[in-house]
Amino acid sequence: MDKPTDPYHAHVYFTAETRAVADALRTRLASGTPRPVFVGELRDHPVGPHPLPQFEAHFQQSDLAALLPVFEDCGLRVLVHPLTDDDLADHTTLGHWIGEPLPLVLSTLDPPGMNKGIPRFGKSDF
Repeated sequence: MDKPTDPYHAHVYFTAETRAVADALRTRLASGTPRPVFVGELRDHPVGPHPLPQFEAHFQQSDLAALLPVFEDCGLRVLVHPLTDDDLADHTTLGHWIGEPLPLVLSTLDPPGMNKGIPRFGKSDF
């Protein structure tokens, strides 16, 4: 895959009590229209900057308008952000929270100009 020109990530957070809701949303996204480019596995532990269990969905900006209502209606916390060369900005100033924001572990993010999320876009999650 060539470097995407308008990539986005959504991080869908869940707890033990809401894991079934997250799993149902993950299944819906994986088989829905528009379908994200990639839907990651449920991660039952904090990973990277994310302090709660989560799963990722990768999609193009052109699908944002169709996917945003799905995330807004799921009842879970979701961080939606573009994927640029600035990982810190992606997760902070450029990010859009649905539900109560979480304090991210910013020290784990890549330095500007070296975002490891870009090469794995559409291919893998953490």
